Amino acid sequence: MSSSRNIALTVHELEAGEFYWVLMEAVDDTPGETSHVYMPLEAAHDPYATYSNALVAGVAVMRRLFGPDGRPA
Repeated sequence: MSSSRNIALTVHELEAGEFYWVLMEAVDDTPGETSHVYMPLEAAHDPYATYSNALVAGVAVMRRLFGPDGRPA
């Protein structure tokens, strides 16, 4: 069994021009399933002006938290 975690990053535009990244982790991850249920792990507290800025910031947090192999850094 793999020790990797199923982490997802998404960006939400909650108000026009205000973008927030959200990191989520799959729960009830059954091998072979085509869909997953995700629970929020961490999210931006302040908005970003563009989708791409929020996405890049979310990736930076994901790298800091989970490193290249998906384990807590």
